[in-house]
Amino acid sequence: MIAAKLGTVTDATAGRTGPQVTDPSEATCSTDVADVAHSVDTAEVTHSVDTADVTDPAVPAVSTVPAVSTVPAASTARAPGRPRGARRTVLAAVLLAALTAALVLTVRHTGFHTDPAALSWWYAACWALFAAAAWALRGAPVRHVVVLVLAGSAAVAATGLVAAPRTSTDSFRYAWDGRVQAAGVPPYDHAPADAELARLRDTWLFPTGDACRGRDLAWLPPASDGTARCTRINRPTVHTIYPPVAEAYFYNVHLLSPDDARHKPLQIGGAALSVAVTGTVLLILRRRRGDPATAAYWAWCPAVPIEAVNNAHADVLGVLFAVAGLGLVAARHRLSGGALIGAAVATKLMPAVVLPGALSGVRRVRDAAAVLVPAAAVTALTYLPYALVSRDSVFGYLGGYVDEEGYGDAAARDRYALLRLVLPDAWAVPALVAVMAAVCGYVLWRGDRERPWSGALLVTGTAFLLLTPGYSWYALLLVALVALDGRWEWLPVAVAGAARYVTARAFDDREAVGTTVYAVAAAVVLVAWAVRRRRAASRIRKTSMGSAAASGVLR
Repeated sequence: MIAAKLGTVTDATAGRTGPQVTDPSEATCSTDVADVAHSVDTAEVTHSVDTADVTDPAVPAVSTVPAVSTVPAASTARAPGRPRGARRTVLAAVLLAALTAALVLTVRHTGFHTDPAALSWWYAACWALFAAAAWALRGAPVRHVVVLVLAGSAAVAATGLVAAPRTSTDSFRYAWDGRVQAAGVPPYDHAPADAELARLRDTWLFPTGDACRGRDLAWLPPASDGTARCTRINRPTVHTIYPPVAEAYFYNVHLLSPDDARHKPLQIGGAALSVAVTGTVLLILRRRRGDPATAAYWAWCPAVPIEAVNNAHADVLGVLFAVAGLGLVAARHRLSGGALIGAAVATKLMPAVVLPGALSGVRRVRDAAAVLVPAAAVTALTYLPYALVSRDSVFGYLGGYVDEEGYGDAAARDRYALLRLVLPDAWAVPALVAVMAAVCGYVLWRGDRERPWSGALLVTGTAFLLLTPGYSWYALLLVALVALDGRWEWLPVAVAGAARYVTARAFDDREAVGTTVYAVAAAVVLVAWAVRRRRAASRIRKTSMGSAAASGVLR
């Protein structure tokens, strides 16, 4: 009985077709002790199969996985006192509590400008505790895992609310755009510094006099009486860059916010959205018979409270749409899945990188169109109302931003850092296009349509390693895809983004720091890929040997 259940769990976890299980509680890869055998420890049964190893899209598919006929003696013997699974639950809870406390101290730290080295050590402590807590969780019973992940998601997200935005000023632009729309003015028509919008200014977003001595303030022309004027909004002389779904979000947050609420409503919105992403990931994993413990890769990740909550980046809304869209595509609801992916693109543009994953293994034009057409339609339709009422371009400062960040000229800034290690600057962009085309083609042809997030992770992670972005909040999408797919080795790419954004400030040569951390992240990904390939090949050999032995016995 044990062997049959483990064989079924293994096939389900790998996304293959195996024996059907009718009880939803048995559809997860962490069956309760009593469901298998009273003498078998839940944690051993749960994690005897490495989900990520089996589901690596780079590994050739295997139609069957051998059932385990025996359980190691260590699994059947309980340690004195409390069972191993319960001990892992307690350990995970303790580490989660330590992580929450460390995040509170990190978010309250004010050293982004004054002492980035010290802030980096706080970041490192949080990431270390996160890794330890996620590891401990993998040995806990499934009934504990789901509760811990959800409760931890709420607690971790709440830590981002303990201070005003610390490392980014983007949320001030969000608040301004919401206010402008509430006044009946299209957000794309005027820059914050324009005199036409002077009537909408207040002392929070537009300080004057001595209040302009703080950091992260942009200077404006002085008043007629010589009083100094400034604003918390970055790039106040250019039009907004944010797509229409994000603008609609800013508008609705403004409408629901009490007067003088300042940054807090956007932070609360970020916290609610981050917990919603956790719930969506758990729901998808349950329906696809995945390991719920991997949801902690998003729920407890330090990047979430810092970037999605404290800095209130709208990227989290795009992440929610993208994750839900991929889940629907996996369930063969391509039209609605494509529509949600379109909404994600109309929130922050970057989620467009998940489209190749959404088309993983698709062979028919009709199936591809079922995803692409609604995605394009939703994106276009969300832009349409703003285009009709705006006198200026609804793309705002997008072109200027691309040039400013060095994506058009590889030599301008530290973009394409890894490519420029081995190629001339002039070759960086063509090489990027060639590599991304190859990766997208591989995902389209060899990707697993049952797990579109796996291909989306490969495309997104590769894009990050080639583009080497300098903003840590871009990695929120990557983190969510890791939570769905389970391949933790891509998380160092998110660490590299944070190190490039914060730690590099403590060094004279920021470009060298950025290149180094992204190179380390790439090395981790490649080593993990090689190890998974080797393990998969070993399993295939053992399967072949077992089949041959069984055939000989039957003869």
